[in-house]
Amino acid sequence: MNVRTTDYLVFDSVTKNFDGLPVVETPFNLVIPRGQFVVFLGPSGCGKTTLMRMSGGLDTPSSGEIRLEGERVGKPDQRRGMVFQSYSSFPWLTVGQNVAFGMRYRLDLSKEEKRRRTDHYLNLVGLHEFANAYPNRISGGMRQRVAIARTLAAGSEVLLMDEPFGALDAQRREQLQVELRRIQSEESRTVIFVTHDVEEAVFLADRIIVFSRRPARILEDIDVTSQLGDARTLALRDSDMFFRMKTQIIQRVRDTSGAEV
Repeated sequence: MNVRTTDYLVFDSVTKNFDGLPVVETPFNLVIPRGQFVVFLGPSGCGKTTLMRMSGGLDTPSSGEIRLEGERVGKPDQRRGMVFQSYSSFPWLTVGQNVAFGMRYRLDLSKEEKRRRTDHYLNLVGLHEFANAYPNRISGGMRQRVAIARTLAAGSEVLLMDEPFGALDAQRREQLQVELRRIQSEESRTVIFVTHDVEEAVFLADRIIVFSRRPARILEDIDVTSQLGDARTLALRDSDMFFRMKTQIIQRVRDTSGAEV
C-alpha cells in the first residue's frame, strides 16, 4: 500500500458504543502526520480518551478503523506507548531498571544496547543521577519522567498520553510540559496528548483537536504552530499572542457547545 507521510496515523470513519450508548457517534475522521504533537482537548467524559485508547489498541472501534502507516491498528505493541495520569513505576525496581523494563521483549537489542538506551533516556529526562534510586525516593514529577523515559526507551514511535500531568502541582506540571516539548522535538515522536486544560493544550500542541460534549465530534482543528511557532518556553505563556489564542479557544468551545473547559 502506498501511504503518504502525511497519512501516518489515520482515523477512518470511527464510531464507538459502550453498552448501546454512543461515545463516538458521528463517524470520526482524522489524519495525523508523522512527528506531529496533537492535543485532544475537550470536557471530561467527551470521548477523547476513548479515541486515544483505540489508537493504542486498548479499545476497538464499533465501526470504521484506525491505521498506522497503512496497517490496521490491532492489539497494543511497542510502536505505540502509553503514559497515564497515575504513576506507573514498579516500586521494586530502581529508576534505571524501570526504564529498562520497557525493552524486556526487544530481542533485537543486545544487553549492551539496552544499557546504552537506558542511559540515553535517563539523561534525556534528567534522571541519570537517580538511576539507582527507588520510586518511593523520588517526586511525583520524577516518576512521570520515568514513565516517559520507559516508553521512549521501548522504541515507541507514537506516544499516547492521557492527562499525564493532571495530578501534579502547578510548578512541576509546567516543568514537565517544557521537558516533554523538548523531548518530542529532539526525538521526532508522534504524540497524542489528552487534556481538558486549554492553557496546557496551547502550550504543548502543534495542533489542537477540540471536541464537543459526548458523543465526541470535532468542533475545531487548530494549527497552533503556524501562530505560535515551534519554540515553547515558559515566557511564551505571558505573551499577548498566547493569551489571545487561549481566550479564542475557550470562547469557541463555549459558543459552539456550551462546554466548560
